[in-house]
Amino acid sequence: MNKDVIQGKWKEIKGDLHKAWANVSDDEWEKTKGDATAIAGVLQQKYGMAKEDASKKVSALMDKYLSRTRESLDKPSDPNRKA
Repeated sequence: MNKDVIQGKWKEIKGDLHKAWANVSDDEWEKTKGDATAIAGVLQQKYGMAKEDASKKVSALMDKYLSRTRESLDKPSDPNRKA
């Protein structure tokens, strides 16, 4: 996933991570610095998930934000503006 998207949306992503996996503290999420591999590692530790399962869950969550970003980039900023 694009690192710029992660940085720009980190607070939102972290909020969704916390909603999905409440046993992980805010400090633990911050230590991952938004790195998907590190986030999956935290899930493995805290929830005993298999590496592949944790990676898939993190990828699905991150892909949601990437899709939203792509959609917003595809939309014109002013729908009344003539091309």
